[in-house]
Amino acid sequence: MLPEDKLFQDVKSLVLQARQNAYRAVDSERVLLYWQVGNRIRSEVLQNERAEFGKQVIKNLAERLSIEFGNSYNRYNLWLFVRFAAEFPDLKIVDAARQLFTWTHLRIFLRIEDDLKRRYYMEMCRIEGWGTRQLEERINSMLYERTAISRKPDELIEMELAQLEKSNVVSEDFVFRDPYLLDFLDLKDTYSEKDLETAILVELQRFIIELGSDFAFLARQKRIVIDDEDYKIDLLFFHRRLKRLVAIDLKLHKFRPQDKGQMELYLRWLEKYEMVEGENQPIGLILCAGKAGEHIELLMLDKGNIRVAQYLTELPPREVLQAKLHAAVAKAKARNKA
Repeated sequence: MLPEDKLFQDVKSLVLQARQNAYRAVDSERVLLYWQVGNRIRSEVLQNERAEFGKQVIKNLAERLSIEFGNSYNRYNLWLFVRFAAEFPDLKIVDAARQLFTWTHLRIFLRIEDDLKRRYYMEMCRIEGWGTRQLEERINSMLYERTAISRKPDELIEMELAQLEKSNVVSEDFVFRDPYLLDFLDLKDTYSEKDLETAILVELQRFIIELGSDFAFLARQKRIVIDDEDYKIDLLFFHRRLKRLVAIDLKLHKFRPQDKGQMELYLRWLEKYEMVEGENQPIGLILCAGKAGEHIELLMLDKGNIRVAQYLTELPPREVLQAKLHAAVAKAKARNKA
């Protein structure tokens, strides 16, 4: 590269970085402004219990502000500012949030009615650094409902979220999902386990996105030898935050009890020969075409270091998937309370 070209690239980088810093600073001030506006309206107008009076005041205020400052202060946005102040009443929390998230992030969070669910997405967004498009995709894929954390009693969810907020320690229940959505593999009709594995490797980046951003790919068909017999682990990953090797076994059939024994063998081998100092015990993920809940319960797989999850290579209509996940969450919560 010529000296003039290098100088150009260096200056260009400085300009772009300065612009980005300026944008972040402006957006941070905008978040604070919107909270202050919402808080002022909420405290001075909406504390009056006459709802119609409050609506008329906000309508009139929006008309005047829009003339003065543009459409950012229309009636819909003023109500959004009020909701922002209501959902985040503590200014200290707002100050912390505006250092981490853009106003677009916060608008997306405000669409989530359930407080625990919103906090989950906020924490995972913070931990994994999601952009707004990634955040939308994960909400649309019902990521929260597909994690084990959503199936726990609210008190335990609250405790685990508080621990994550305080210490950045991610538990397995935040990491592993069920089902995994693998429709991007474009597998139709009949296919083999090798076809499934090959398709995953072709779309490895998208597969890792579905797994979670802290997964690092290590090996395909990891060969292990036990008593002169060859075995192969379909896929081997490492999870940075959990500090664990993650063995993934792909099954075209519904989960069978013998699948647990096979995975236990893999995990004991990895623990003996592959673990290094500072790592936690390996964990296994059995990805199946289907599973039966009673098998999982009787084998106590929800309490050990083996996870079983279904994968979907073709997605049902969103409302069907939504109903299925909500039913699974409700059933699991009821079982946990019993």
